[in-house]
Amino acid sequence: QVQLVESGGGLVQAGGSLRLSCAASGRTFGRYTMGWFRQAPGKEREFVTGISWSGGITLYGDSVKGRFTISRDNAKNTVYLQMNSLKPEDTAVYYCAAKTRDLPTAYDYEYNYWGQGTQVTVSS
Repeated sequence: QVQLVESGGGLVQAGGSLRLSCAASGRTFGRYTMGWFRQAPGKEREFVTGISWSGGITLYGDSVKGRFTISRDNAKNTVYLQMNSLKPEDTAVYYCAAKTRDLPTAYDYEYNYWGQGTQVTVSS
């Protein structure tokens, strides 16, 4: 099993940047494909981005392409989400997730482990 803890959320003005981190417990972090999802009030959970266990394959949701970047450091058991050019519509709780298969996907039901989430609020 793996436990995930997100950090780095907060309040930022539109056009600003934030970097989220997700720290994972356990010695097998490098075997997990990681993903970020988000959920705004009254909306369904939305796929943001995912990264393969090696970091060689990434996948992005259409709404964040060109603005967000996912990366991972397997030596530190951490995955990052760099968010630039933030918009008010990016406001949501952001969740880190892990799955045991190789390729990142946009389907939340394929992810086995979830963090508790971190709030990101973008003011206009």
